[in-house]
Amino acid sequence: MKRILVIDDFPDNVFLLQDRLEREGYEVIKAYNGEMGIQKAIEEKPDLILLDVMMPDISGFDVCKKLSTTDGTNLIPIILLTALTEVEDIKTGLQAGAFDYIKKPFNKTELIARISSALRFSEMNKLLVEIEKIKTYAATVVTANHEIKQPLTLINLSTAAIRREIIKEEISSEMVLKRIDFIENAAKDILAVLEKLGSIKKPVITPYVNNLNIVDLKSEDDSGN
Repeated sequence: MKRILVIDDFPDNVFLLQDRLEREGYEVIKAYNGEMGIQKAIEEKPDLILLDVMMPDISGFDVCKKLSTTDGTNLIPIILLTALTEVEDIKTGLQAGAFDYIKKPFNKTELIARISSALRFSEMNKLLVEIEKIKTYAATVVTANHEIKQPLTLINLSTAAIRREIIKEEISSEMVLKRIDFIENAAKDILAVLEKLGSIKKPVITPYVNNLNIVDLKSEDDSGN
């Protein structure tokens, strides 16, 4: 069941919306001012928000801007409900991050249709986000494999060489120390790659081979810049 947060300072408005939405099979979460609405949105993570614009404590525009720029609520579609009809008001609402804008008094059939549209958009957006996460994860795995394979191979070859050396009657300390240096340097290279991958906040994905992608470790779009 989809959950809709209704934010309006008039209880009668909230009741009417709740009655209509519950008839359509939605679960309704209620908030009677902007502060409560922000708190409910953060705590409850509704699927959609119906937000009145003209409220005494915080305007709907400010609530919308706050929620649309806060991690955890920024992907929730917000539909503004208001009697304001000026073009500048509509522009302000959309610039604040609203998905849609419905003028009061609204047609109930139109409202439900707009809600359905917003929810479909939200589901598609969530799907795209998940796909992007999967692509980033896959690219990270390919990158780690690409960057770490060579030093790991060097470690394996060096340990095999040391193993062959230590069973000889006369062990070459120089050769063993040289191979240990190889191992230490290879281990440092691996740690550097893992540290770089772990520090990137906004990975830049670039084509690799065979339709695979790779994370650009030289990109400037990471946490160190």
